[in-house]
Amino acid sequence: MRTILITLAFNYMRVHLIKWISVEDFVTTHARSKVSCETFKEKIKHADWESINDIRNTFSSADILKNYRIVFNIGGNNYRMICSYWFGSRMIHLYLKWIGTHAEYTKLCNHNLQYTIDEY
Repeated sequence: MRTILITLAFNYMRVHLIKWISVEDFVTTHARSKVSCETFKEKIKHADWESINDIRNTFSSADILKNYRIVFNIGGNNYRMICSYWFGSRMIHLYLKWIGTHAEYTKLCNHNLQYTIDEY
């Protein structure tokens, strides 16, 4: 399994989005998600987050889960991305845990797996 670390820098804080290559792999099998995933990447590139509320201000449809997890709705809620997060003193780390269609996410939720899944 390939792992890649993408560092996106902005004025005050930086975001480390870990395992973006997995999103790119997802896009190869879900071509309609490409523009939406690129839009997501561009938004975090220019974000300035200091708290979970700042993430919610950027992505108002994001769902905050327990265990330091967040679910991003991508492409008008057609796709879901689960990340864990950690706020450091100078950067925010987002760790990709899962990405899939809304229907696949619903199946995860039916088994309460959104709290523990770690495919990447």
